[in-house]
Amino acid sequence: MSILETALRGGAVAILLLSLVLRARYARASPAIAYSALLLLCTAAFVVDSAPGFYKLPLYWKIPVHVLSSSTPAVFWISAAALFDDAFKARWYHGLAWLWLAALAWRELYGWPANIVIAYEVSALLCVLFGIWHALAGRASDLVERRRQFRLEFAFCTAAYIVLIVGSQWIWPGTLDKAPFSVINALGLIAVTFAFSMLGPSRFGLEATAPAAPQPKPIPAATGPSHPVPAATVEQDTALLAALRKLMDEGKAYRDDGLSIASLSQKLNVQEYRLRRLINGQLGHRNFSAFVNGYRLAEAASALADPGQAEVPVLTIALDAGFGSIGPFNRAFKVYAGLTPSEYRRAHLGGVDAASPIPESASHS
Repeated sequence: MSILETALRGGAVAILLLSLVLRARYARASPAIAYSALLLLCTAAFVVDSAPGFYKLPLYWKIPVHVLSSSTPAVFWISAAALFDDAFKARWYHGLAWLWLAALAWRELYGWPANIVIAYEVSALLCVLFGIWHALAGRASDLVERRRQFRLEFAFCTAAYIVLIVGSQWIWPGTLDKAPFSVINALGLIAVTFAFSMLGPSRFGLEATAPAAPQPKPIPAATGPSHPVPAATVEQDTALLAALRKLMDEGKAYRDDGLSIASLSQKLNVQEYRLRRLINGQLGHRNFSAFVNGYRLAEAASALADPGQAEVPVLTIALDAGFGSIGPFNRAFKVYAGLTPSEYRRAHLGGVDAASPIPESASHS
């Protein structure tokens, strides 16, 4: 490996590890930052793993570096999910994906049969595609403008990188770790690493706090801006906030299970970006679905605690509040109240049973 390439790869690893250290202090407060720090570590391992001559190192050095490097696609998937989904929680299948790629990487060190190669490449590609899907799927309901814009950049750059790597491997098989392609690869790695290190948590609308559960009163009284803005803008936002409150509180717009930021902006006769900015900046919501569900859950909780509705099935209450089915309602209500709907009703009505024809366990089937 040339001196130039050594310097480039060493610089990339140094930047990645420095960025990791800077993010580590917020890791406990934000899952997105914690997983992005892990992604930085895996990427640093990839920089070393893809260097010419890596396989000449002793096995006790190669195993941890290569396993970390090869599990990068799974960590990428998890990081993307945590970054773009405020309610993200790691599931068993995320851990299984990581273990699967790590096991294939470990097997490679003792021989690399063709079927193992295909299994790894297909699995890695699926993980990356899942990450891109997370970036694009929730864009319409994302209220954090910077993160909303970044979703498209993220998807495009990731897809372009995949095409570049796969295409080069097809055209020049096995040449990415040989000069001059290894130097070109090192140049690309240092460029991407430097660009990523410049994107701090604020670029994605992240704060070092965990997202709060929906509150029973999603729209508080209007408050003054935290920084000087034109008087006309303040008046427009105040009027829009009043119209939004009237439409949601009196018009019960949230009962429409197909309500979106686009349809709500049409009802208010306002541009979508202004409505997103208002709900995010003035009301503190990062996701439109969470904003709307706050109303739905508040109405459902009130109905479940009402003795006059003790015989109304839980499903009916969920549908009346705007939920499309019982499963999402049960999961959201458990997060909201810390109890299932039937448990909440019994706690408030002194043991009166719900007349629900669909058991809540159905939401987990």
